[in-house]
Amino acid sequence: MNEKECIFQNLERIADAIVALFGKNCEACVHDLTSLQNSLTYIQGEVTNRKPGAPATDLLLKMINQDDGTQDLHNYKTTTADGRSLKSTTTFFRDSSGKPVAAFCINFDTTEFYNASKALMPFASIEENNSISVETFAHSISETIEALFKTAVEEIGKHPATMNVDEKTKLVTLLEEHGTFQLKGAVEQIAPMMGVTKYTVYNYLKKVRNCTSQKEKTI
Repeated sequence: MNEKECIFQNLERIADAIVALFGKNCEACVHDLTSLQNSLTYIQGEVTNRKPGAPATDLLLKMINQDDGTQDLHNYKTTTADGRSLKSTTTFFRDSSGKPVAAFCINFDTTEFYNASKALMPFASIEENNSISVETFAHSISETIEALFKTAVEEIGKHPATMNVDEKTKLVTLLEEHGTFQLKGAVEQIAPMMGVTKYTVYNYLKKVRNCTSQKEKTI
C-alpha cells in the first residue's frame, strides 16, 4: 500500500466512525483532489444524497484555488437543493511532501434541531411588556433580506424545508407585508433559502398580491 492509499483508507475509517456516532443527520465525505471531475471517492451518510464519483463542489474548488494556500474551513453554513440547513466543515490532508491530496468533509443537517428549538421556545420564553423591535444594522441589501426572511420564518416557527404549501404562502405573505420584495434581488436570494426556484416564489407572490387586491376591492 502506497502513501496515498494509506491516507484514503484511514479517512474512510474516520468517516464511518463519525457517522456511526452522530447518526442519520450526519454525512462524511472523502474527496480525491487529484481527480476533481469525480473527486468524491467515499461517502458515509445520505444528507446530500450524493454517490461516489460525484464532482468536487463549487466551494471546494474555490478553496483549492485560493491565493493564500489551501486552508481548512470549519463550522460554516450550507444549504441543500431542497432548502435544508447544514453545518459543514472541510479539512485538507497532505502527503509527506506537503501537497494536498484529499479533502475530508462533514455535513450535519440541523433542520430537525431548528424545528425542535422552535417547538420548545414557548416553554422557555418569558413575555416582556414592551414594544421594542429588533433592528438589524445591515451592511448590504443581502443582509437586510436575510434578516427579514429570518424574522418571517421565526413567526411561522418552522424551517422552510419542512413547510407545506400553505405555510410557504404565509411566509411569502409576511415577506410582502414587511416590504422585502421592494428590494432588488429579493426573489433570487429568497428562493434558495426556501428550497424552491425563483419562479415558484414569483407564483406565491402573485397569489398573495391577487388576494390582497381582492380584499381591497371588497373593502
